[in-house]
Amino acid sequence: MKRYFGVILSFFKQLKISNLLKSLRARFFIIVFLTGLFSCIIMHILILQSYEDRAVNVNSKGVQTQLRILANHLITNEYFTNTSSEVVNAELDMLTTIYDGRVMVINNELKVIKDTYNINEGKTIISEEVVNCLKKGSKGAVSKYNHDDGYIELVTPIIQAPIIQEGDISDKNEPTEVVRGVILTSVSTDSIEATLEILSRRAMTIEVIIVLVIFVYAAVVSATLLQPFDRITAAINDVKAGYTDEPIIGPNFLETEQIIKAFNALLKRMKVLDDSRQEFVSNVSHELKTPITSMKVLADSLLAQENVPNEVYKDFMVDIVSEIDREDKIINDLLSLVKMDKTSADLNITSVDVVELVEIVCKRLRPIAVKHNIELTLESKRAVTAEIDEVKISLVVMNLVENAIKYNKDKGQVKVEVDADQQFFVVKVMDTGMGIPKESLDHIYERFYRVEKSRSRQIGGTGLGLAIVRNAILMHRGTIDVDSEVDKGTTFTVKIPLIYTNQK
Repeated sequence: MKRYFGVILSFFKQLKISNLLKSLRARFFIIVFLTGLFSCIIMHILILQSYEDRAVNVNSKGVQTQLRILANHLITNEYFTNTSSEVVNAELDMLTTIYDGRVMVINNELKVIKDTYNINEGKTIISEEVVNCLKKGSKGAVSKYNHDDGYIELVTPIIQAPIIQEGDISDKNEPTEVVRGVILTSVSTDSIEATLEILSRRAMTIEVIIVLVIFVYAAVVSATLLQPFDRITAAINDVKAGYTDEPIIGPNFLETEQIIKAFNALLKRMKVLDDSRQEFVSNVSHELKTPITSMKVLADSLLAQENVPNEVYKDFMVDIVSEIDREDKIINDLLSLVKMDKTSADLNITSVDVVELVEIVCKRLRPIAVKHNIELTLESKRAVTAEIDEVKISLVVMNLVENAIKYNKDKGQVKVEVDADQQFFVVKVMDTGMGIPKESLDHIYERFYRVEKSRSRQIGGTGLGLAIVRNAILMHRGTIDVDSEVDKGTTFTVKIPLIYTNQK
């Protein structure tokens, strides 16, 4: 129990007034507490109202029974002709005393022949209830409760038993009631009000206790049910502070499981990105350092020799220039990749003839294909116009076709196809080269990844080309697929929407 009170106290210490409505714990507490409070109030009202209706109903029936007996005595003692009957008057006084009320006997001429308050005797009473009761007889009996003034008003007919004449054997008409008058009674409800007040005080005491219990219950329940979220928050804070990078584990609740799964997935993604960043930095350092190291070795070799012939000097300088060109290509590719990492807002979208664009790229690369003894062909199935960034898509086609040429076999073939449907245009680059092993297909778009590192460096590859291609395609909301078989060739399929839509 002490633990729960400790939880409650810590809950209110941590809770700031300014953040009251922002706290899920506070909202849950308020909802539970108000639900219990309103339930108590409604029960209080319903119970008291039910008792009041029941008490009034029972009291009315009891008084009505006494009044019917009194009405019979009025007829029996011929009270309408002689109001001095001590028996009847005694009954009237007793009824008035018992029910703390007032009784008036009214004849069928609406004249008051007896008033226990001795105020209206001899006066004429014109009342809708009295008139209806005189007309309708027993059907006109009325009991009406006046809550504001604290009394019950009853209208009771005084009916004389009908006299049936000899020989009247008609079954069609029942004997007609003879209404001699009406008893108009007012009964005090002070006893009911007093009982209601006592019940209300007791109910209020019980309600205060219940409200306190609900208050404590709401605080305990809100704190207990939201403890899993506190543990998850603490675990996330540990990850944020760098104390751990392990996936968090929490209670097996559906809601917390969803949060934990989402966070662990994010943590895994961040870990992959961090590993990728570290690997990228390492690769960049290595790739940039290698040409510099080569140039330094060549330069040191020249400096170490005396009277170097011009031919040797020239050969060394050619090698140094080659390393400089390699360094320049790596830097340019890195700059291109950085640009590709920016948002799609940096795209310069224009309406471009895709077939013409691919033809220009192939025309630029055809001398390289001839140099490598590769047959480069272009096939266009229809005219294609699309909304694209011409420079970036040119870079995509350039990288794919250049790779297909460089990583091909002697006397190999590279075929480029351009096609389109109603929504997308497709560029296929097919070669008859060495192919890509299946285990490498998932990594070819990673920065600095090479299937065969020795051959890639030999032919001048940096390992950034496909990363640049993929980023440019993603910026256009397109896709790239690869299908490859070792020693048979590779096919890259690029699919890009004809109409560019900037989805943020």
